[in-house]
Amino acid sequence: MKHFVLLAGYGETTPWDEMTADEQEAEMAKHVAFSEACESRSGVEMLGGEALGDGSMATTLRTRGGEMTITDGPFAEVAEHIGGYYLLEAPDLDTVIDLCRLLPALDIEIIPVLEVP
Repeated sequence: MKHFVLLAGYGETTPWDEMTADEQEAEMAKHVAFSEACESRSGVEMLGGEALGDGSMATTLRTRGGEMTITDGPFAEVAEHIGGYYLLEAPDLDTVIDLCRLLPALDIEIIPVLEVP
């Protein structure tokens, strides 16, 4: 089953641009450890993953009454920062949760990916 792992907020981590170079390196090492653990775990395949730019760089499209509006900036003003994502093929949710323990202490949301015919 595919799982979308959303790195949805800073959690207990310091915002990236407030970290020292050494702190950033330590946080990146956790992402590397996560990737390596996914590669070595039987039945798990990392299908994708990327770091995302700041929400202020977003473009939001909204359709209301058949008309689309285009707005610079994030969809909503929120305290969380969506920092990135991983897309994993894994046998079950427990496996994904176990692997996510290797990531920095972020707020993480795991969403199953639906198989649409």
